[in-house]
Formats: sequence, C-alpha cells, structure tokens
Amino acid sequence: MITLNGDYKKLRGNFLFTEIAKRTNDFIAAHPDADVIKIGIGDVVRPLVPAVINALHKAVDDMGTYEGFHGYGPELGYSFLKDKILLKDYKERGIDIAYDELFVSCGTKCDTSAIQELFSKDTVIAVTDPVYPVYVATNVMAGRSGAFDDVLQGYNGIVYLPCTEDNNFIPELPKQKVDAIYLCYPNNPTGLALKRDELKVWVDYARKTGAIILYDNAYEVFITEDDVPHSIYEIDGAKEVAIEFRSFSKIAGFTGTRLSYSVVPKELKRIDENGDMVSLNAMWTQRQTMKYNGAPYIIQRGAEAIYTDEGRAQVMSEIGYYMENARIMREGLREAGFTVYGGVDAPYIWLKAPGGDSWAFFDRLLNEYHVVGAPGVGFGPSGEGFFRLSAFNSRENTLKAIDRIRKGIK
Repeated sequence: MITLNGDYKKLRGNFLFTEIAKRTNDFIAAHPDADVIKIGIGDVVRPLVPAVINALHKAVDDMGTYEGFHGYGPELGYSFLKDKILLKDYKERGIDIAYDELFVSCGTKCDTSAIQELFSKDTVIAVTDPVYPVYVATNVMAGRSGAFDDVLQGYNGIVYLPCTEDNNFIPELPKQKVDAIYLCYPNNPTGLALKRDELKVWVDYARKTGAIILYDNAYEVFITEDDVPHSIYEIDGAKEVAIEFRSFSKIAGFTGTRLSYSVVPKELKRIDENGDMVSLNAMWTQRQTMKYNGAPYIIQRGAEAIYTDEGRAQVMSEIGYYMENARIMREGLREAGFTVYGGVDAPYIWLKAPGGDSWAFFDRLLNEYHVVGAPGVGFGPSGEGFFRLSAFNSRENTLKAIDRIRKGIK
C-alpha cells in the first residue's frame, strides 16, 4: 500500500486566505443584503491597461494563423519578453543580468514555492516574521520542520526572525546558523521596505556565512523612496548569494493572467551532498525545463506591452491609483488615532488591532462594519496584534471602508 507524505499533517488549519474567504462567505450567506467591502486580499480590481489588451488581442490573432501560431514555447521564456526585462528592469539600472539567468514563469507564488526543491531536506530555513505564509507552508510540506508549537505559534525547526515595533519591523540577523533566508521587500504584509544600507547587511551576512537569500521583489514597482533599492542586485556581491523573484501580478494587474520571472545568477554555487560545487542556475534550469512547459505566448505578448512607453505610462497610472488608496487609508486611520505602518513603498497598511487579538478584530470588522481585512497572526506569531489592509480596491470602496472603521472602532 502506498504511504502518503505525513508532513502535510503538520500544516496548521487552512491557508490564511482560504480561512478569510470561508468566514467571509459564511457571513455573506447569512446576511445576503450586507454591503461587504473586501480590503484584505491583495488582488487587483482594475482592468488590464489598453496597451496590454491590444497586445493580447494581436497575440490571439497570431494564434489563428499558420505563420503566427505558437505551440510549446521555450520553457524559460520568449526572447521578445526576456530582452525587454533585461533592458528595462536591470540594464537601465546598471545591473548586468545574463539572458540565461532570467526565467519566465507563471507566478511568484509558484517560483517561491518550488525553489526549495533545490535544497536538501536538512536545510535550515529562516523567515521574517510576519511573513507570506507560502514560504513556511511549502517547507513544512517538504519535511523541513517539526510540529506546530501552540505556545510559540510557529513550527519547530523553522527559524523566525521577528519584525516588531521594537526593531522598527527590520529583522535582526539570525543568532543561529541558517542556510536559506526568505526576504520579501517591499514587504508583504507590513508594507515597509528595507533601505539600501539595511539590505546590504543581509547580503554581507550571506556572503560571510554561505546562506542563500530568496528575495521576493513582487512589489518593486510601488517603491517611492530614493534610498530603497529596486533590486537586490544593486548591492555588491548579491549575485553570489541571492535569487530574485518578480511578478507581473501587481505591476500589470496579471493576477488573473499569471506571469512572473526569477533571476538565478550563475555566480551562485553551493556544494551538494557529495561535496561537489554545483550551480543553482543549472539546477533551476533542469527543474524548470523538466517540470514546466513555459508561460503562454499570448500572456507573454501582453506583458511585453508594459515595456513600451505607452504601456509603462498606463501601468504607472494604475500603480498611482492604488498608492493613492494607500495614502487615504494611512492618513485617514492615523487621523482617527490608530497606529499605522506601511503604505509608502508598498500597497499594504499594517494596522495595530485594537484589543490586540487580530482574529477577534477580523470578526468584529466583518460582523459589525462589513469590512474584510487580514489578521496579522495569520502571517506568523509576530503578526498577532496587527491587521493588514490592502489598497487594491476602488476609490469608492476604500473611502467607505476607512470611514466605517474610523467611525465604528476607537
């Protein structure tokens, strides 16, 4: 008889956003006339910009001709898109990334989940706390943790790096040996970013210890401050220690069309179980070409459009719209006396929950004020007492939601 993977049993309850959806849907079913405003999940709400739509239409027409039809594409991405990414996202910022160091795929969630397949089972994983839950869950599923600790509210075997008010939400370097470190900046869920000198500390640490940084840079386009780096490769030596992940979900509204890319430098090498020095770039190439058939031609043509002058102007206008929502939320809640962080370099507000119980605050917001957010404890033990709000909504709903919170909860 087959034996199943028992590590799945270690997972604690539902995925955060699954639980949010369940509680919300149960409430709506019981109160069908309630005007529920969802500002918890980071899903965009505005349509794809015209430049992207036009490119998608043209690509669909291509697929209807013998000359323009595309079947299986290159697993690592079409050159027409990769060339634009390399030029606009890196070369114009003074960063040299080789063509075969760039991997186009279907989503940052997929890539940050799959990257752990390159590591041995005894790899010690470190995560900032609070953290995007997928980093932790996928490593638990792969057998790199012990059981969930009800007292610590975290998994034994995972190293948590607390990001709290006491340290200005900047994680301290690990006090024990770790092998791989997940960093997401600008940060989900706190909405805060690392300055250049703060990120350099992590690159220097990884170079000294041999750790690998898994750098989730999905929110790069929202950066507004000059001293916040747009890529970890702006830091000297980062190619020796870091893999960077980026997404089209937020910059171009591709949450429903799915596209991302990762950068795995050829300088990044580590030893395997036999003591041989191995290139992670070569390993990731093997993994992607073996398990993935490549992102669709049509979608990659749509993404290519955001690198035109017209497309860039249009997507930046959308980014500006969401960041204005973030400003409205941040300033409105502060004026009402709430303690608020984030919303400057990322589209998330990290709100201190009255009463200190983030799920209780979630239930109160939903049941009394018909507003849905994301409880901080769902992102890790240091998230307890906080609450994430998302700027991804209409202006009307943003204003209404903040007005309800301001008037109803003190």
